[in-house]
Amino acid sequence: MSSEAVPEDTAPSAPKYGQMLGPEANGMLVLEEFTIDPAAARREQRGFPLALATFALTMRRFLAFRLFIAVVAIGNLPLFLLSSGWEIYAISLTLVVAVHAAISWLNRQEPKIRQRRMLELHLHREQSANYRKVRDAVKYVIDAPARMNESLYLELLAAKRVALHLAVGTVALLDTSDDAAWKVRIVREIPRAT
Repeated sequence: MSSEAVPEDTAPSAPKYGQMLGPEANGMLVLEEFTIDPAAARREQRGFPLALATFALTMRRFLAFRLFIAVVAIGNLPLFLLSSGWEIYAISLTLVVAVHAAISWLNRQEPKIRQRRMLELHLHREQSANYRKVRDAVKYVIDAPARMNESLYLELLAAKRVALHLAVGTVALLDTSDDAAWKVRIVREIPRAT
């Protein structure tokens, strides 16, 4: 056993939050630091956009159905006014009843389906440990949980840097150099005095 002691300033240590990083960090103050699972993050890069796209597609389908109903209702008016004969009136009346029934069904079902899709999105978010870590860190650091959303999380995974609070220079940085655990740092950039 060697009697040589390792000097304290060269011994590895945990990051000191609220301390300035070294000169190579260009004046960044670490506010929060944690790791996320790279395998889960890669899966979420595909899963989150898919869940968002499913929700958007459902809403677009409702809009298209409403537009179709409006076109049928508007197209029925000239048919009713410019034609004669009881057959045309029967067809026109049938279209009016069908439009009314479709609007009634849509008004009952759309909120339920929208709520179900939003719940699926919420469950998708809450099942992601990485997303929860990032959301909780953002909430802790800048006290604005509404600022954290799926788009911001995906932007962090894609761009490795995302602005959280521009007014005070708070950004999230993703370090993917270690394949075992990606490191996320929430830092505040301190402007240099010129």
